[in-house]
Formats: sequence, structure tokens, C-alpha cells
Amino acid sequence: MSDRQFEQRGQQWLEEFLKLANLSAPVTTEIRETFSETSCWLTIDDSALTPDQIEALIGTQGVAIDSIQYLANSTLNLGKQEDQQGAYTIELAGYRQRRQQELLEIAEQAAEQVRQSGKEYEIKSLSSAERRQIHTILKDSPDLETYSRGQEPDRRLVVQPAKSDEPSA
Repeated sequence: MSDRQFEQRGQQWLEEFLKLANLSAPVTTEIRETFSETSCWLTIDDSALTPDQIEALIGTQGVAIDSIQYLANSTLNLGKQEDQQGAYTIELAGYRQRRQQELLEIAEQAAEQVRQSGKEYEIKSLSSAERRQIHTILKDSPDLETYSRGQEPDRRLVVQPAKSDEPSA
């Protein structure tokens, strides 16, 4: 599937979703690379929405927009071979860009804390997509390891010093 077809599928899906929610807003698309991952960004034109509608679509701590994004990714990739699947990111009123900057800062703070203390650091209250982003941000740090612990809705991301392969003397 070409990038254009990939973008059009996402755009059509999100516009139909909004229509079913009695919201009429155009959606623009753009292929972007963030944190070493390529994604089709589906941006909802917030000028067509009221502040209350924007607030409802984003939800408390981004829960609604995260849920819509999860639904989009699940639906649009359903039945596709892994090499034919793609990632969709839903943007509204700059929320995703602000949140990505916050996640970068959270990852940097966690890394610094672990490097200074030599102990693991736990990050709570992240969606699965946000945990994956922090894993991706920190994956190129050879002195750190990340993994998820616990069960939803209380799943947490752990950053810890990388285990050394050298035997201790």
C-alpha cells in the first residue's frame, strides 16, 4: 500500500468516526517520523469544533484521544500482515505535540535519576502507546534498560541501569 493510500484510509476512517459522533471537522494527513518511528498523523481541524467538543475529544489526561487512536490503529490494521500494518497518530489542538515533548522530558528525567542513583525508576500513569514511546526514546542508551511491569490499568514503565555482561571480580 502506498503512503497516499495509507493516509487516505486513516483520513476516511477518522472523518467517518467524527461524523458518527455528530462532529463535522476536516482531517488532514502527514507522514512523520518521531522518536525513530514513522506514523501517519491524522490532524483534526479544531477550527470547526467548539472548546467543549475539543475537550471531550481529548478527555481527561488524554484518555479519549488515546482511546480513539487505539481504535483507529486496531481497526485500520485488522487482518493485515505485520509488514502491511502502519501506525496512526491522532492530533487535535496541538495535544500530541505537547504530550510528546512532555514524554521526552519524562524520559530524560528518568534516565538522569537512574544514572545518578544507580537504582530503577518507575513511571506511572502512561498509556501503552506512551510507554512504547519512552521505550523507543531510551532504546539507544546502552547504559539503560526499560520494561513494563504490572497489569492494566496499573501498568508502569521501569527504567533501570543496564545489566553488565562482564562477570564481577
